[in-house]
Amino acid sequence: MAALDGLFEGRVALVTGGGSGIGAAVARRLAAEGARVVVADIVGSAADSVADEIGGRGVALDVGSADAWSDTISGILAAEGGLDVVHLNAGVSTGEGDPTLLTEAQYRRVMGANLDGVVYGTRAAAGAMKAGGGGAIVATASLAGIIAFAPDPIYTLTKHAVVGFVRSSALALGAYGISINCLCPAVVDTPLIGEARDRLIEVGLPLIPPSEIADALVTVVRGGGTGEAWTCLPQRPPEPWTFATPEIWAPASEST
Repeated sequence: MAALDGLFEGRVALVTGGGSGIGAAVARRLAAEGARVVVADIVGSAADSVADEIGGRGVALDVGSADAWSDTISGILAAEGGLDVVHLNAGVSTGEGDPTLLTEAQYRRVMGANLDGVVYGTRAAAGAMKAGGGGAIVATASLAGIIAFAPDPIYTLTKHAVVGFVRSSALALGAYGISINCLCPAVVDTPLIGEARDRLIEVGLPLIPPSEIADALVTVVRGGGTGEAWTCLPQRPPEPWTFATPEIWAPASEST
């Protein structure tokens, strides 16, 4: 987009869930592109570890807390002088496929990280970007955000919500020079898949290296589009998903 001109050199970037997995890979890639990266994670020591590796700065952040978001963005503006790129990546799963067995704690945890974190993060980051003349926001959704995923319906619910939020927010944010997109990866080789990793490998399901998702994020931001959901599939380049739109204003055909 115009505010970035496809360049990351000297830009200020924030990556949530940056202490491991996709977030850590994105933080490394953005630093390699010349960005000044703030690595945020609910585990502060994990954020610090990645930040020390790339010459960035680590912060502890519970993305499900609106107050924490306000404090974090204020701190970034004070320390860095601006904010250009935000990757809203933090997320968890419930690991529960049966909604009748879902606990309140599981539900609140996944909603806080996966949905509140994106909404609060967008609100706080976009406010800073609006004042600074624009920027780019990318959220990590999932392939489960555009298909049914029976092993975890509540995780799937949150990722569908992220896709809808991104697509619907693009118009309003675009008026401020802010793009917003999301990534929809298939299974990525991160700690999120936990003990299922060995089983997935046994059945031959290809796992995507986190570095490929980092590459996709750079592609998306440099592409300059907004309101898009980009699929990231094994052995295929990332591409924006095409959604079918019902012709809600078309007159119904007359019955004969």
